Amino acid sequence: MQKLREYGNGSDCSLTFSCAEDRDRAFAAAIGGLMSDNAAEVRSMMSSPSRHMLARLEADLADHLVSKGFVEVRTPTMVSADALAKMTVTEDHPLHRQVFFIDSKRCLRPMHAMNLYHAMRSLRDYTDGPVRIFEIGSCFRKESRSGAHLEEFTMLNLVELGPEGDATEALKGHIAGVMGVTGLEYSLAREESDVYRETLDVEVGGMEVSSGAVGPHPLDPAHGISEPWCGAGFGLERLLMLMTGRGSVKKTGRSLSYLNGAKIS
Repeated sequence: MQKLREYGNGSDCSLTFSCAEDRDRAFAAAIGGLMSDNAAEVRSMMSSPSRHMLARLEADLADHLVSKGFVEVRTPTMVSADALAKMTVTEDHPLHRQVFFIDSKRCLRPMHAMNLYHAMRSLRDYTDGPVRIFEIGSCFRKESRSGAHLEEFTMLNLVELGPEGDATEALKGHIAGVMGVTGLEYSLAREESDVYRETLDVEVGGMEVSSGAVGPHPLDPAHGISEPWCGAGFGLERLLMLMTGRGSVKKTGRSLSYLNGAKIS
């Protein structure tokens, strides 16, 4: 079953057989074909190089957002414990157990939000209109070992400070734009959140790929924000898994075992 998941999408793992011999013959036939297709895929990538699919998706999304008036920011991967506390992620918070701490004062960011709060507060003095910013980069959490989770994953976070009209409608528009780039059909659902209290989540086939929120929000005063805002974060590896039909999110992100979904080790 593990081999079938590594080389394929795991669709053969649910088959049942009357005896071990029938099972072994079916496995030999299935894995032989999958390994042959996998090797051909790797050889094709070696002979016709192209950008990694995660990099291509990042570029497509960035181009779309820039065309809509968003400014790209690049903020530090290392953040302070004080910055986490401003997001209410203190020792008694469920997310605190998932944080990779470097020492008592620093950690690897589990989200972009605290940095984006800082950036939009700084940039609002440079424009009379809304502040639209986004960031694409790694975040880190101690996650369960599953085909839908990674401990290092890539997030696209966007936020608009001072949107014209209703903030929720503006958020829905930004979600539609991002999901239009992916080509995936999606639905929206309201959910409870440990950080934002309530979120507007994006689901594809029952899998969450994004969470959005609007302000004013109780988190805002700690960050010096009083204006309405809307924002959303998208997990790019999950989006790619659904876009490409891969059976595991481990095949679509940073990996020593996979390249563009094909097994290399």
